[in-house]
Amino acid sequence: MIQLGVNIDHTATVRQARRGVEPDPVRAAHEAILGGADGITVHLREDRRHIQDRDVFRLREALAGTGVKLNLEMAATEEMVRIAREVKAEIAMLVPEGRQEVTTEGGLDIVGHRDHLADIVAELRDAGLIVSAFIDAEPDQIDAASSIGFDVCEVHTGPYAHAFADVGGDFLHERLKRELHAVSDAGERIRSAGMRFNAGHALNYHNVGPIAALDGIAELHIGHAIVSRAIFEGLRGAVAEMKRLMVGAACSVGRAR
Repeated sequence: MIQLGVNIDHTATVRQARRGVEPDPVRAAHEAILGGADGITVHLREDRRHIQDRDVFRLREALAGTGVKLNLEMAATEEMVRIAREVKAEIAMLVPEGRQEVTTEGGLDIVGHRDHLADIVAELRDAGLIVSAFIDAEPDQIDAASSIGFDVCEVHTGPYAHAFADVGGDFLHERLKRELHAVSDAGERIRSAGMRFNAGHALNYHNVGPIAALDGIAELHIGHAIVSRAIFEGLRGAVAEMKRLMVGAACSVGRAR
């Protein structure tokens, strides 16, 4: 069954606005799990704008023995490798990172940084971590990820989500069809290479269905939309509704086949 990894970074964004103690990301993780989350995702950025080192270690302790995965998003730096090896999250996901960006924009350039990333992947895998790459839906990036030992590719769904918003979810529109097919084709290539096919970025309650229904997709990582809805409805209910939409879309395709 398709799984949901809930990104709780923005609970820490609210906390850091006052440099206080609430809302607590560990409490957010607890509520997300009660809502049906299969994993918890956090991005420990180099500028520490939201999640802090202490949060990651507390989450690792809180999730131990629950069967819920901790997915640590990180830049491909020696500092982050050291932290990931110490924390021992189930998954280390390498993402590009820029100090001026609002959020991660675009996928990791594996082709352009193959040698450096190969060393990072080897270090992380040596520590027993599953290693994931956040990439654009491009065949050369997928092939490069496979060649240097990534276990998972998470396809960047931002272009699909933006197209969905721009054309009002009209799947007769060529742009939206093209972006959905790009994610689907990337997924087939990822699976053919023996890697796990995940997806995420800018997914929300309106556009998630067609992505969740793609062949062989294992997991979606969603954060901003869930935390936004949680302001009005609570995190547990917001997660439960997203999980319901995902599973419903995936199951409806299975029945149709």
